[in-house]
Amino acid sequence: MTSGTIIKGIGGFYYVKTQGGIYECKAKGIFRKDSMTPLPGDNVYISILDQQKKIGYLEEICPRKSQLMRPAVANINQIALVVSVRSPLPDYYLMDKILITAMRKEISAIICINKIDLDEGNKDTIIRDYKNTGLKIIFLSSVLDIGFNGLKEVLKDKITVFAGQSGVGKSTILNRILDSKVMETGEVSSRIDRGRHTTRHAELIELQSGGLVVDTPGFSSFELEDLEPDTLQLCYPEFLDSIGKCKFVGCSHITEPECKVKHALEKGLIPDNRYNRYKEFYGELMAKQRNKYS
Repeated sequence: MTSGTIIKGIGGFYYVKTQGGIYECKAKGIFRKDSMTPLPGDNVYISILDQQKKIGYLEEICPRKSQLMRPAVANINQIALVVSVRSPLPDYYLMDKILITAMRKEISAIICINKIDLDEGNKDTIIRDYKNTGLKIIFLSSVLDIGFNGLKEVLKDKITVFAGQSGVGKSTILNRILDSKVMETGEVSSRIDRGRHTTRHAELIELQSGGLVVDTPGFSSFELEDLEPDTLQLCYPEFLDSIGKCKFVGCSHITEPECKVKHALEKGLIPDNRYNRYKEFYGELMAKQRNKYS
């Protein structure tokens, strides 16, 4: 069998990149039996049916290191969270939800502050809220031609999905970092463009500078699913030095006295905005938990 990576799936066909080229593959029935759907990013083994026509069968999916549901991709090891300073204004709740998901799934994250040529002070607010997370922050502007070389550097050797609300400039960023490489994927495009499919699907595209990015319709709706209230605190990097040092075991860091997280808040080590959103998320998760068992 031949090993490769699924770069796109559409219409029941999976396009697998191998050292010998890209093969159009159908999945064997065992995957349906096991209720396992192949995803872009999956490392797989295929059997080759026609070497010349590049046709094969999907035989085996290797264990996944990570998985996202929206978009449906596997083995992502980096999320690039894109936020614009204006048009649209930052959605901090969505930003926090995306970063919480990255922490839960042990996926590294970077923050891309886009459209800085339009800044009217929001850039400083974003920096203030997230500087203590330890996440790398990159400033971008296609108008000023700023930040794209630095972004390419942090994308090297990674499989990165871009996330953020609609209109923040994800497509513009992808077009800039892809350079002419997107024009060289004709082998894939000619095989998958059947003239009948109008829905865009997630696709992995290789960068000339190294790494893979997920070209996807994106996701702007993000909910904290299957997250226990007590686990939420572990998804805030700026909390981690204080967790386990509070007076009370199981401290929620909201109402309890002698809470080390609240002490860090008072010292300015945790931004008020981030902490207030934490409290709201915690309240939502507690309400879901009560409803679940009521």
